[in-house]
Amino acid sequence: MAVVSLLLSFFLPILLSFSPALSTNSEGNALCALRSRLSDPTNVLQSWDPTLVNPCTWFHVTCDSNNHVVCLDLGNSNISGSLGPELGELKHLQYLELYKNNIVGKIPKELGNLGKLISMDLYGNKFQGKIPKSFANLKSLRFLRLNDNKLTGSIPRELTTLSGLTVFDISNNDLCGTIPVDGPFGTFPMESFANNNRLNGPELKGLVAYDFGC
Repeated sequence: MAVVSLLLSFFLPILLSFSPALSTNSEGNALCALRSRLSDPTNVLQSWDPTLVNPCTWFHVTCDSNNHVVCLDLGNSNISGSLGPELGELKHLQYLELYKNNIVGKIPKELGNLGKLISMDLYGNKFQGKIPKSFANLKSLRFLRLNDNKLTGSIPRELTTLSGLTVFDISNNDLCGTIPVDGPFGTFPMESFANNNRLNGPELKGLVAYDFGC
C-alpha cells in the first residue's frame, strides 16, 4: 500500500498537468466556447481561465454553493460576436444578462434547455432571425426582454404557456403577425410590442391567421 500511495503521489500531479480536460467541467467548457465566439476589446473576459477546475472565480460569473453557474452577467460590456449552442449546457443558469452589446446572428434554440432560467435579457443587440419556439420550455421564466434587436417572424404561440412570465418586451424589432391574447399575454402593455411595423394586435382569434402579414 505504501508503494501504491507513493506512486500515486508522484504520477497523479503529472497526469493532471497533461490532461486539461480533467481540470475543468462542462459549464466551464460552455463558457470557454462562448468566449471563443466573442470579440472582447476591453478585456472583460480576461479572467476566464480554462485551466481552472470551475469558472466560479471568473468575473461576470456567479455560482451557487455547489459550484454550478447560476448567473452570467455580461450586460453593457462592449462585446460583439455571436452565441452558440453551448450555452444550453448551463443547466443551472437562472439569469442570462447579455443586454446592450453588439451580438449578432440568431438566438440559439438551445437556450430553451435552460429550465431553471428566471430572467433573460438580450435587448439592445443585433440579433436576427426568429424568436425560438423552444423558449416555451422555460417554465421558470419571469422576465424576457428581446427589444431593440433585428428579430423577424411572428411571436411563437407556444410562449402563451409560460404562465409565470410577468415581463415580455419585443419592441423595436421587425416582427410580424398578430399579438397573442392567451395566457400572460393578456396582461402585457402594448408598449411591449411597439415599433414592429408589421405586428398587429391584439389578435382577433378565428378571424385572421396569427402570422397574418408575415
